[in-house]
Formats: sequence, structure tokens, C-alpha cells
Amino acid sequence: MFENPYDILSPEEAMDELRIGKNSIYELLNSGKLKGFKVGRNWKIPRKSIDNYIDKNIKESE
Repeated sequence: MFENPYDILSPEEAMDELRIGKNSIYELLNSGKLKGFKVGRNWKIPRKSIDNYIDKNIKESE
């Protein structure tokens, strides 16, 4: 679905990708563990940020 690394996801789409809940996605965004940016009051999450977050957590668990 997301082939371009510059695709932008909503928090709901990121929740589906990571299979986590609403509180968890906002906690990751507010803590800076998952990089995103706001447009007005709405968070936008680059696809690349999701990939980086996953890669980082895989490396930390090895």
C-alpha cells in the first residue's frame, strides 16, 4: 500500500501498521520515540518514521 518512503500516514493508519492502540500511538509521538509532525492539531507520520521505529526496536531486542 505504501511504497513511497515519503508517504504520510494519519495516526489511525500508523496504529493499524504497528497494531497498537490510540493511547500508545500518541504516547510514542509525544515522547519523540516515533517521529511525526503536526498540521494544525492533527499529527502526520512519515512512512519512513514507522520503518525507522520498527528497525530500531528490532535491533534493541536482539
